[in-house]
Amino acid sequence: MPAKIITFGCRLNTFESAAIGQELENCGRDIVVVNTCAVTGEAERQCRQAVRKARREHPDAFLVVTGCAAQVHPELYARMPEVDRVLGNREKLDPKNFLPQSPAVAVQDIAEPADIAAAEPVFFDGRCRAFIQIQQGCDNRCTFCIIPQARGKSVYLDAEKILHYARALVEKGYAEIGLTGVDITDYPDFAGLVAALAKTDGLKRLRLGSLDPACLNDRLIGLFGESDVLQPHIHLSVQSGDNMVLKRMARRHTREDVAALCEKVRAVRPDVVFGADFITGFPTETDAMFNNTVDLVERANITHLHVFPYSERSGTPAAKMPQVPVPVRKERAKILRETGERLLFDYMQGRIGSTAVVLYEADQKGLCEHYLPVHIDGDFTAGQFVPVRLTGVRQAGVFEGSAI
Repeated sequence: MPAKIITFGCRLNTFESAAIGQELENCGRDIVVVNTCAVTGEAERQCRQAVRKARREHPDAFLVVTGCAAQVHPELYARMPEVDRVLGNREKLDPKNFLPQSPAVAVQDIAEPADIAAAEPVFFDGRCRAFIQIQQGCDNRCTFCIIPQARGKSVYLDAEKILHYARALVEKGYAEIGLTGVDITDYPDFAGLVAALAKTDGLKRLRLGSLDPACLNDRLIGLFGESDVLQPHIHLSVQSGDNMVLKRMARRHTREDVAALCEKVRAVRPDVVFGADFITGFPTETDAMFNNTVDLVERANITHLHVFPYSERSGTPAAKMPQVPVPVRKERAKILRETGERLLFDYMQGRIGSTAVVLYEADQKGLCEHYLPVHIDGDFTAGQFVPVRLTGVRQAGVFEGSAI
């Protein structure tokens, strides 16, 4: 009997949930695991809600809560009557911690570095795309972020092991691999690792996770112009388009750095698209500062936006700064999302009549090179690459395409 895994948050959590599921595939017990996120207060609220719902739907299951929220606030989840066990981020990948006789709470101090726990390739059953965790933890101290308290210091998976995992995934039938971690650009010689991975026999697509704009060097940028395996979609951890806000966030880049980076990559890969994370309503952010963010998104033509209203995280420096009213944070998030939706729609309209290659997944839908879903009529096999002509915009963020 496989465990039921409920996942919140980032791709790293998605990867780790797959690893947990792989370890517990034949556990022979009714286990439900809620893998939580702590990046915002709303994320934690949804996690607690999911715990209660999971207990209602699985009254007799052994219910385990793990992930970043459990790491940071283990006592909160241990007090929930629905919960049987609380595991930290390091403990969740050890199957022994899911045995009945294990302690009710197992959350060790995350302060000291530890090896990345996943010892074998992680396969993603039912999916056409896979991920490799290359790094864990973060040594930066952005003033808004609680994740270093949940993930610890930066550690890395050996490059030879990463290459071995990539070959194993390709042999298993995965033609697209994404790299994940907390701060993957912190990986030693990240450009060298990417270059080596792009040469993996049989690998058709390589995608990079969220990238720190301060760490994209010329060698890495050059790879986007040299390798067709490296996909023309880059997601940046920008957070703000105002230099004063970026300074107060303790980010290592400026708005000018982001604009110049986008120009550099477009110079070697003209068809590239950019996504970015942004926080609206960061403490002390004025209307003028927020407008600088909107201006940067428009000038750099960043089309794939992830926008979050600022959320206070206890124990972070930003929580002690003068706060922007919550309704203002939410209204700015709405405005920025609408800006991104408009830019994305304009980009998609401009692509109508052009061609793309879709990695078909299921339900007449797959993903094109630019990280956008495409609906295509026809009988295709999961994992098949289908050349298409983009014929229209089916719905927000989804192309309509016809096979060619």
